[in-house]
Amino acid sequence: MPVHPSEEEAPGGIYEKIAKDPSTTTTSTASDHETHANEHAPNASAKASAEDFQSKGPQIPMNMDGAPTKPAAGIKTGIRNQTASLQGTSYDGDSMAGESGKPPVKLSLPLGYQQDLFNELRSEDELILLARGLGLLRVVINLLHSYDAAGNNLIVIVGADDRENGWIGEALAEHAAVSRSPMARGLSQVNTEAMSVGTREKMYSQGGIFSITSRILVVDLLSKLLNPETVTGLVVLHSERIVAVSIEAFIIRIYRQMNKVGFLKAFSDNPEPFTTGFAPLASMMRNLFLRKPSLWPRFHVTVAKSLEGRKKAEVIELEVPMTDGMRDIQNAVLECVEVSIGELRKAGTGLELDDWTLDSALHKSFDLSIRRQLDPVWHRVSFRTRQIVHDLTVLRSILHALLTYDAVAFNKYLDTILAAHQPPPGSTRHNQSPWLFLDAANTIFETAKRRVYSGKPSEGEAPGSSDPLSDSLRPVLEEQPKWSLLAEILDEIERDSYLNPTPRDDSNGTILLMCSDQGTCSQLREYLQNMHFHSSEDILNGDDEPKPSATFMMRRKLRNYLEWKKAFARVSASLFAENQKVLDGFNDQRGNTGVARGKGPPNKRRRVRGGAAAAGAGRPVNSSLQMAEDKESQVASLMADIRPTDADTVHKEEIAVDNLDDMEDYFELYEMQDLLVIHPYDGDMDEHVLEEVRPRYVIMYEPDAAFIRRVEVYRSSHEDRNVRVYFMYYGGSVEEQRYLSAVRREKDAFTRLIKEKGNMAVTLTLDGASADPQEQFLRTVNTRIAGGGRLAATAEPPRVVVDVREFRSSLPSLLHGRSMVVVPCMLTVGDYVLTPTICIERKSVRDLISSFKNGRLFNQAETMLQHYKHPMLLIEFDQNKSFTLDPFADSNSFEKSIKSADDSRGDLQSKIVLLTIAFPRLKVIWSSSPYQTAEIFAELKNKQEEPDPIKAVQVGLGLGEDPYVQQSFNTTPQDMLRAVPGVTAKNMMRLILEVADLREVSNLGEAELDDLVGREAGRQVYRFFNRSVLDD
Repeated sequence: MPVHPSEEEAPGGIYEKIAKDPSTTTTSTASDHETHANEHAPNASAKASAEDFQSKGPQIPMNMDGAPTKPAAGIKTGIRNQTASLQGTSYDGDSMAGESGKPPVKLSLPLGYQQDLFNELRSEDELILLARGLGLLRVVINLLHSYDAAGNNLIVIVGADDRENGWIGEALAEHAAVSRSPMARGLSQVNTEAMSVGTREKMYSQGGIFSITSRILVVDLLSKLLNPETVTGLVVLHSERIVAVSIEAFIIRIYRQMNKVGFLKAFSDNPEPFTTGFAPLASMMRNLFLRKPSLWPRFHVTVAKSLEGRKKAEVIELEVPMTDGMRDIQNAVLECVEVSIGELRKAGTGLELDDWTLDSALHKSFDLSIRRQLDPVWHRVSFRTRQIVHDLTVLRSILHALLTYDAVAFNKYLDTILAAHQPPPGSTRHNQSPWLFLDAANTIFETAKRRVYSGKPSEGEAPGSSDPLSDSLRPVLEEQPKWSLLAEILDEIERDSYLNPTPRDDSNGTILLMCSDQGTCSQLREYLQNMHFHSSEDILNGDDEPKPSATFMMRRKLRNYLEWKKAFARVSASLFAENQKVLDGFNDQRGNTGVARGKGPPNKRRRVRGGAAAAGAGRPVNSSLQMAEDKESQVASLMADIRPTDADTVHKEEIAVDNLDDMEDYFELYEMQDLLVIHPYDGDMDEHVLEEVRPRYVIMYEPDAAFIRRVEVYRSSHEDRNVRVYFMYYGGSVEEQRYLSAVRREKDAFTRLIKEKGNMAVTLTLDGASADPQEQFLRTVNTRIAGGGRLAATAEPPRVVVDVREFRSSLPSLLHGRSMVVVPCMLTVGDYVLTPTICIERKSVRDLISSFKNGRLFNQAETMLQHYKHPMLLIEFDQNKSFTLDPFADSNSFEKSIKSADDSRGDLQSKIVLLTIAFPRLKVIWSSSPYQTAEIFAELKNKQEEPDPIKAVQVGLGLGEDPYVQQSFNTTPQDMLRAVPGVTAKNMMRLILEVADLREVSNLGEAELDDLVGREAGRQVYRFFNRSVLDD
C-alpha cells in the first residue's frame, strides 16, 4: 500500500509506488469462521509461522471474571489447532482451556500489534491512542467479547454513537456464535428515557454489556439506580471529546470515586486534540483518572512489522492532471484565501496568528478554530472581520466543489453563492464580501462559465476564439479528467477478468469504488450508466468503438441548469418586488410624519465632492457586484443546440409502477463476481464494507489516509485474498496537498505526544476514604457565622437538588467537583433547589430568548413565587463566548432598517425589565460562565439549611401525586389539552389529575384555574374557552 511520506524512511514521497504484503499471521474474522485444518507443525524457533495461525488467532479460557489486577503466571493462550501458543501472552484464569473443560474464547485479532494491544488492555488500565484506520473498534469488540463470554460482568460503554452501537452489537453476536459461549448476553442499549426506571434497574441487576447515553447514565449513577460499586468496568470511546466540564468526565469521576477496583479503559483514534493547550496529555489523563497512555502510530515498530509482509500487494498509482480551467480556478480561489487571511491579520484581534496560514486554511477545522478564538471578543469584532471569517468557509467549499462537482453543477453552485451574497433591496450598507471585488473572483466566475458554454466564433475568426458579445452560444461541457481514467480502469479490470476467469483466491470479483460523499457516488453512478451512450454525430464520424464519454449526461445537466436559471430569475424578481413594496410603504409612512427621505433640513447644506457628477455614477446604490448576464437570444441559441434528439428520447430513464406481484421472477440477489459497489468513505464502517464485500479490485477515486491503512490491515489479515488497488489523485491540486498535510499533522501530533509522555509527571489520585477524619470534619466547619466568633459544623456535605433535565449542562459536574452532593430529581418548580427557601431557574441566553417568545418564563416565575420565599432567575453565559447580549440580537439588519425606532418590544433587555416589574420579588443573577455559577451557588448556601429532596419533588404537585409513576391516560384529550394556550408540560399533569375531562376544564372559572396552573396560565386558559367564535 502507499506509504505516507512522513512515515517512510526512504525519500520519494507519498506517490512512490510501494506495495505492502500481509503480515506473517492471518486469521478468519467473525464473518468467516469455518474450521480450517492445519497440517503444518510450528517451527523449532519460538516465532510461529503464518500457517500456525490458520483459524481464529488467540483464544482465551471462558472462566474470566472481572478485570485482572496483574497478569496470571503460567496461563498460555492456546491456538485453534492447540499446537502453538503466542509467546509472552497470559490471561486471567485457573487452568488451560483443555483442563477446564470449557471451550476457548475465539478472538479475531490476526495481526501482531492487535494481539499486543489486547494483552495490554487485559493487564492494566490505560488510554489507547491508535492511528486512524488501524482497526480500533476491532480491538474494542474483542475486548468486550472476552468479558461477555464470562457471563458474570457488568460493563458500561460510554461515548458510542448509534452506528457504532449497531456494529458492536452485531459483532458481539457473531463472536458469541463462533465461540459458542452460552453465557454471553451481547450488547444492550439504553438510549431513550422511554425506558422506565424499573426496567433499567432490572437490566442492570442481570449484568452484561450496556451502551448507555451519558445523560441517562449520570442520573442513574447519582441516584444509585446503577450502583457504581457493582460495575466491573468502564469502556470510554472517543476520549478526545472529553474535557473537564463534559458529562463524560463527570461520569468517570463518579465511577472512580465510588469504585476503586473496577477497570477503566479509554480509546481514541484522533491524536490532534491531545496536542492543543498546555500539557494536554497530562490534562486528559487527569480527566480520565488514568496514569498510563499507550501510543500506537503508523510508524510504531510492531504496527509497521505487522503491515509489511513478504508478499507485495498490487498497487497502481495514477496521477491525473487537472484541466487548464480547473487550475486557473484553483489558483484564483487560493489567492482569495490568502488575501482574506491577510485582512484578518490586519484586523488586530490580538490573537495568536501563527497557525493562520494558507496550508491550515485547507482543512475543515480552520474556520471553526478561528471562530472559537474570536468568540470571547465576538461583540468587539468588526462587521468586516466577521464577514471574512464566513468567507473562508465559502472559499474552502468552492475548492472542494471544484474537484468533486461536474462543470455544470459547479457553475450552478457559484450562481447560488453570488445570489446569497447580494445585499437585500433598499440596503445602503456595503456588506458584500470583499473577495468578490478581487480580480481573482472575476477569474473564478468567468472560467467556470467558459467550462460550460462560450460564444460561437463569427465568420472570419479562428475556430478557437470566441466573442463574448456574440449573439449565439455553443456548449463546451468540460468533463472531469478522472471520468475518462475511471472508464479506462474499468476496461482494464474487465480484460483482466476475461483473461483470468477462475478466481485465484478467496476474494470475490467485486469492484469497490470509494469516494468522498454521497453526491460523488450519485455522480459516478450516473456517469457509468451513460458513458457508453453516444449521439448520432459520433456514429456519423465513423468511430467503430467510440470512447466512453459524458456528453449525453452533461447535455441533460445543461438543459436542467438553463431551466433552473430561468425559474431562479423569476423567483428573485418576485422577492425583490415584494421587498420593494415594504420599503416604499415604510418610506411613505416616514415621509408623512417627518422630513422627506434623502433630504436634509432646510437650514443645513451638504457639500458633495465632485458636484453633480457624483449623482450620475454608474455604480449601484448598495455597492453590489453586478455580473454580466447572458442575453435571451444567446440562451435560446444554446437551448437549440442541446435540445433532446430522438436518440435522447429513446434513452430516457424508464419509470414504471411495480406492484411487486412476481418478485421472485424479476428480483434476485446480485452476483458478487460482476458487481460494482460505489461507497463513500464512512470511517470505521469501511472495515465492515471490506470484510463483507471481499473485493478483488479497489478504486480510490479520492485519497484518504485512513482508508489506505484499512486496506493495509485487510490485506495483511487475509493472506488468501489478493487486492489490486487503483489510487487516483489530481496532481498539484488542493486534494493532494490536503492529504499530505493531514498525514503530516497526525505524525507531528504523535511525535509531540511521545515527547510529552516521556516527560509527563505521574498523576496520583487521592482516595477520599483514607483522608483524616479531623480534616473531613474541619471542611464542614462554617466560620462565617457572626464574623467568625461562633462556629457551626454540619454533619453532612452541602447538598443541591437538581432537575434531571439540567444534566445537559456542565453545571452539575462543577457542583459535584466542589464537594457538593448532587441529588437528581424530577422537579416541577425550578431547576436547582439550594435551600428550603431558595429556588433557581437557570437559563442560557438562547433558552431565555425562546422562553420569552413562548411565554414559558412568566409561568415559571409565577410558580416559583408561589412556593419559595427567594425565587431567582439565573442567566448563564458560555465561558468561551462574550459576556454581553449583543451577539444574541433576535432581529436582522433588514428588519431593523424597516422597524420604527420607538418599537422596542423585541429587545431582550426590555423584556427582562418587564419581567422584573411584573415580579418584584424575583431576583436576577448574571453569570459569565458555569464556573462562576458554581461559586455563586456556594455563596448562596452559606449559613443556610440543606434542602429536602422529597419536599422539593412534591412542590407544585397535587396530593398523592408521584412524579416518577407514569400513569396511563387517554392520549387524544392530552394532545388537545396540550394545544390550549397557557398549558405547559409542567402544569398539564396537574390539570389531568384534578379534572375528569375536557368539558370540566372548559367550565372552570378563572379563580379555579389560577389555583391549578397559576395566574397568567389560568387567565390564558380561561380566555381561550370563553372567547366568542364570532369575534375577530
